[in-house]
Amino acid sequence: MARFVAWVAMLLVVMAVVRSTEATVGVDVSQAVSTSGFSCLKNSGFHFAVVRAYQSTGHPDPNAVQTVRNAWAAGMSHVDVYMFPCPQCGKSASQQVDEAIDALGGLSYGMFWFDIEGPQYWRDQAFNREWMASALSRASARGVKIGVYTSASQWGPIMGGWTGASGHPLWYAHYDDNPSFSDFSPFGGWSRPNIKQYAGDDTVCGVGIDKNWYP
Repeated sequence: MARFVAWVAMLLVVMAVVRSTEATVGVDVSQAVSTSGFSCLKNSGFHFAVVRAYQSTGHPDPNAVQTVRNAWAAGMSHVDVYMFPCPQCGKSASQQVDEAIDALGGLSYGMFWFDIEGPQYWRDQAFNREWMASALSRASARGVKIGVYTSASQWGPIMGGWTGASGHPLWYAHYDDNPSFSDFSPFGGWSRPNIKQYAGDDTVCGVGIDKNWYP
């Protein structure tokens, strides 16, 4: 019996180690990052990157293309981009999506994430829902892989109980410094997340980053 208990305990340890090695941590950035910067981040244990491609001012991020290239050159396993839209800028959702995608050209990247946060950047919920639905439709028509970055505290004031984006992967934010989904509660029609931003406004290797995790 003692041997059996010891064997079970060892098996549980092995399973925990396997799960931890399968999980991946990465960064998202809103600034220019060099290849050496990403190499340092990779050596520090971060293996994927999400790069800002469109700014809240309503323009493509001029640093995005080279920063994405640098992340790939440093050996990041996955490189995504994110768009911080500007619903108050007078440009349509379709126009902004086109600007973001066109600025990236034929660049290789994985997911195209919509960053939905900051009620001060948005308008009333009816407008916001219509704007977001148009943005998602346009991005889908352009053939990119769509995801949504947000949190329950941000999604509610901006979109209310709207579930129109829940068919796309969710990257949610909760700065509890806990790289797991144990804290997640459903919102916006999402029953499970895909990525978690678990820490923000940190500096590693001289680079300003947020920390992210996926299983």
